[in-house]
Amino acid sequence: MWRALIFAVFPFQVIACDVALMLTIDVSNSVDPVEYRLQTDGLADALADPAIIDAMVAGAAAISVVQWSGIDRQSVTVPWTRIRTAVDVARLSDTARLMPRAYTLSGTAPAEALLFSLANFGPVADCKRRLIDISGDGTPNTGSDVAAARQQAQRDGITINAIAIESMGLAITNFYTRRVITRDGFVVTAQRHRDYPRAIRAKILRELSRPIG
Repeated sequence: MWRALIFAVFPFQVIACDVALMLTIDVSNSVDPVEYRLQTDGLADALADPAIIDAMVAGAAAISVVQWSGIDRQSVTVPWTRIRTAVDVARLSDTARLMPRAYTLSGTAPAEALLFSLANFGPVADCKRRLIDISGDGTPNTGSDVAAARQQAQRDGITINAIAIESMGLAITNFYTRRVITRDGFVVTAQRHRDYPRAIRAKILRELSRPIG
């Protein structure tokens, strides 16, 4: 009887948030307008992918987007969005596609981007896993040492993963691998910005997958 009454009052099962994913996107001076659009369209297309939609809904994911560049250039451009249905994902995809660029003509300070991102997980403290997905096409030319940000993330139990956008070689990949990601993190390499859409789709799918064991 009580079960029937509870279901009548609360007809939909409340699913606990499995993952909070903060997408932290480089908009420094090295990213031109076409490359910025490749990033936003690539993110929007990834969020519209059926496999990603299914994973986000099944895990009641929470998503936010931060744009970053120089020391004092970090902004939340998409606040935390809780995913309950495919309609929520569609709206999020549309928002990502239409995001205005937050900064131009500014440096590259990934440490400050990470510290800013770490300070914005309060609204999703209930999520089982908390991840920062930072992307960038260069090494720091301003700001503090990323080691402090990585150590803070590890103390807070927040995973840092990365997309390294290369123009040649693997210099950016090596930087993110050795200096940025946490012990439980990983790096996906994109060969130039045109490869970003593939990389962000593969990365989000991996991040939304539930760990085994």
